[in-house]
Formats: sequence, C-alpha cells, structure tokens
Amino acid sequence: MNEDLLRILTPGVLAILVRRGADFAAAEDAVQDALVEAVRVWPADQPRDPKGWLVTVAWRKFLDATRADTARRRREDRVDEEPPPGPAPAVDDTLQLYFLCAHPSLTPSSAVALTLRAVGGLTTRQIAQAYLVPEATMAQRISRAKRTVSGVRFDRPGDVATVLRVLYLVFNEGYSGDVDLAAEAIRLTRQLAAAIDHPEVAGLLALMLLHHARRAARTAPDGSLVPLAEQDRGRWDTKSIAEGVGILQAALARDRLGEFQAQAAIAALHADAPTAEETDWVQIVEWYDELARLTDNPVVRLNRAVAVGEADGPRAGLAALAALDDSLPRHAAVAAYLHERDGDLTTAARLYAEAARKAPNLAERDHLTRQAARLNAGRSH
Repeated sequence: MNEDLLRILTPGVLAILVRRGADFAAAEDAVQDALVEAVRVWPADQPRDPKGWLVTVAWRKFLDATRADTARRRREDRVDEEPPPGPAPAVDDTLQLYFLCAHPSLTPSSAVALTLRAVGGLTTRQIAQAYLVPEATMAQRISRAKRTVSGVRFDRPGDVATVLRVLYLVFNEGYSGDVDLAAEAIRLTRQLAAAIDHPEVAGLLALMLLHHARRAARTAPDGSLVPLAEQDRGRWDTKSIAEGVGILQAALARDRLGEFQAQAAIAALHADAPTAEETDWVQIVEWYDELARLTDNPVVRLNRAVAVGEADGPRAGLAALAALDDSLPRHAAVAAYLHERDGDLTTAARLYAEAARKAPNLAERDHLTRQAARLNAGRSH
C-alpha cells in the first residue's frame, strides 16, 4: 500500500470535487471516505488508474452524503451526473487549491492550518507543533475554518503570502522525514515561481533547494541524525546549491527583502563553507538579526543564540538564550549544546536528556539521548 501515492493524489481529487460543485467540507469528507476505501481495497487489487478510481469513489461518496442530508437537498439540482470510470484529467490542480484554501474570509493563520490539514496531508498534531500551540487549540482552529468556508463561493483566491507560508510548512514537515512531502513542496513552489514574479516566492524556492541539497547527508545508514557540522559535504547536491544561490542572488538584487530571502541567505552561507570550521558565523548572526526584525519569531531568536555562540563564544550564546522562554521547542537542546561547548558537561548531559524527552520525533529523540549518554559515559571514566 503506497501511502505517499495517496498523499500526492489527494489534493487533485479534492480540487476536482470542489470544481464540480461540492462545498469544501463535504468534498473533504468524501475524499477521506474514498481514502479509507482505498486502504481497504488496494492492497489486494490496486487500480491501473489510481486517481481516476479515487475521483469516482469520492464523487459517489459525496452524492450519497448529499442525497442523505435533507437540509442540503436543494443542492441536488446542481449535481452533475456521476462521472464514468476511467482516466482522470491530467491537470494539476494542487497549487490552485492552495490559493482557494487561502480564502479571504479566513484569517491567514486559519487558512494555513486548513490547507495543511486538507491539502498538505499533515496531521493536526504536526500542524500544532509547527505553530507552537496545543493540539486541541489547533483542532478547534481547523474546525472553525471548515465551518467558515463551508458553502462559500471559491471565486476569490487568497494572497501569495499565505500560500507561501503553507508551502514552507509542508516542506519543513517533509524535510523532517515524518511525511515525505519536501519534493512535492519544491515542485509546487517552482510552479508558483514560474507564474508569479515575486522576490519572496524566489526566496522560498531558493531556501527549499539549499536545504534539500543537504538531505542525503542528514542521516547515517542506520537512520540516525547527523548534525550539520558532522555531515559529509561531499554528499551535498552541488547542482541544487548552485541553483538556489543563483535564484537567491537575483531576488536579493531587487532590494525587497523578506523572511524567506533572509533564511535562504543563512542557508547559502552554510552551503558555501567548505568545512564547518570555515562557516561565516558573524555574517550568519547579521542575517538572523535581519530575520528577527522581519518576523519577531521566538524560534528565529533561538537559532540566533546558536549562531551567537559560534561567532562570539558559548557564553555569549547562553546570554542570548537567557532572554528567551525556556518552554520553546528545542530550547533545552540549544542550552545543552552551548553548555557543552562552555565545558559544563554535567549540565549539558542533563539538558540533552530533558530535550530528548520533549523531542517531536523519534530520530531527534534518539540523537539527543545518545548525546546525553556520550557525556555521561565521558564523565564516568
């Protein structure tokens, strides 16, 4: 059973149902029912045209639900005849659906959450972690967004900034390895860059390419994480790095700096360093200052503390970290790293263990647990 195939097909199927007249909430329910049916049927008999099969089954589910709901019986007059089985149109509606989900009737944060859940294939828990809010809070936000757009006309697409935020979060989730959506996010951002002349679209594409170029070196053969400083730079994709740097330079030349361009500039400085020791940390701190000015994001300031620790020494990094809320995700991991560099191995080991307990995924938890064990073993000898 190819779950990645289902994730990739889902947005197109959802878009087809919306285009045929289904309101968004009902269409999403129908597609989810079709996916459940696919999980049940496909292992024994996968169709030759998976997308066509999903469209047919989802449309039947939608028709059944519509006819059963007496409050919506008036919509039956607008329902087209059931489409015959066969190949679905070879049209990629995914990017269009991203814009439709970013509806003007929704706040940007609600539009992003709804799109990530309905189109991006992320779980409510993953979206909540990205937004640093409790899962229950995010579930309520998504439910409210569904109610808001239910029955509205999707003839006023949302703005580019909201779509970029969605693509960025989808890429980050795919890059973490929990959901393999990174390549799909790059593909859609390429489409957007080809259609819209916008420096932040270019900045996001550059950022994705520069991060994705390092993906092969991020994990060891046993699946464990490899920190940036320890990665085999010979495994980095130099073609993607060159493309990303070129796109970034053209965007920066337009002198309309945005957060994605600033992030891409930081990634480019890492990619440009022949070794970890030759990284230009002073310039990276300067770019983090720009990024903090643009976003006022606490996670940006957390990452800046690491850069300050590299540029000016671990105690300077710890001083920058002291100004931040210690409940921030990965705060304990950053503190552990800086304390280790400052020579306080006892505190570092304790903080690595604490960070492991709070890790958002198994690979990160195992990495932090090994770091704590390494320091504890070293102190026992």
